[in-house]
Amino acid sequence: MRISIIGCGSMGLVYARAFLRYNLVKQGKLLLAEKNEARRDELRQYHLGEVVLTSDPLIAESDVIIIAVKPQDFPEVAPQLAHRLKPGTVVLSIMAGIRLAQLEEMLGHTTLVRAMPNAPVEVGMGITGFSAHLSASRAQIQKVEHLLSSTGRTLYFEDESLLDAVTALSGSGPAYFYYILQAMVDAGRNLGLSESESSLLVKHTMNGAFQLVNNSNRPFDELIKAVASRGGTTEAALNVFEQKGLHNIIVEGIVRAEERSRQLSEYKSITDQETRA
Repeated sequence: MRISIIGCGSMGLVYARAFLRYNLVKQGKLLLAEKNEARRDELRQYHLGEVVLTSDPLIAESDVIIIAVKPQDFPEVAPQLAHRLKPGTVVLSIMAGIRLAQLEEMLGHTTLVRAMPNAPVEVGMGITGFSAHLSASRAQIQKVEHLLSSTGRTLYFEDESLLDAVTALSGSGPAYFYYILQAMVDAGRNLGLSESESSLLVKHTMNGAFQLVNNSNRPFDELIKAVASRGGTTEAALNVFEQKGLHNIIVEGIVRAEERSRQLSEYKSITDQETRA
């Protein structure tokens, strides 16, 4: 199998390294396409695959082409691929906010998959939601899923519109956790702990709580009750969270993120879209 990755920023490199690590592609059959000359020189030093221009005709000969450029750069890339793609070539887009219909229109191609990964793919613990064009076969979808699984879990959605919810929940999700963790560290500092002490306590608490959740079938409310004894310290904190409406604030924020994702993908001009999830 020959794979091309167009746009080799951090996410493109994550996929390149994962594919090679799990022997999903041979180094000689992996193309890293980048328009910036300085970046191409840097990529060659990594020895991950053959480094080419984004206009290289070899890209169109690939079995799978991953488009990992910024959305506003796609109008420059699309004409270089349009009408040169083989019918069996699978084009996988990880560009935020660009729908399958837009990809079809600009590429003149229908074997398309759109995916929404999140930041933890960098350490092999991500989760990626993805949808496929109706023209993509089951075998082609499974091929893409196999590739995406090299960076963590995957979840297929027949209804592409649900990727806006995926973006709001898991795509943006890591930032929500970082926000809460920072607040906890700040609370520790306010209580007299040093930055390093507070950070260490919070990070290990987070990691331990994750392991408990990941290795238990108990619902979240049951896990909360197991820590929050009646009249105790945990209950005191949770009562404040409830009084201040923290639960509703978090839900409202994620709903707003989903609305913003829909707004961005509805823009007719890709060049006007924002790039952040």
